[in-house]
Amino acid sequence: MVNPVVVRIAAERIKSGGLNPKTGIVYVLDDITNEAYRAAVENYILGNTEGI
Repeated sequence: MVNPVVVRIAAERIKSGGLNPKTGIVYVLDDITNEAYRAAVENYILGNTEGI
C-alpha cells in the first residue's frame, strides 16, 4: 500500500525539478525503485498535469 502524501510530495518534486534529498541532484522518476510507488507517482503526474 502506498502513502498518498509521499506520492504527492515525490510527484510535485519531480514536476518542479526539485532536488532528491538522498542524492542532492534533480529528482527524476528513475530515482523511485519501488514499483508500486513509481506507478502511483506516474499516475499522479499524468492525472494532475494539464496538457497531457
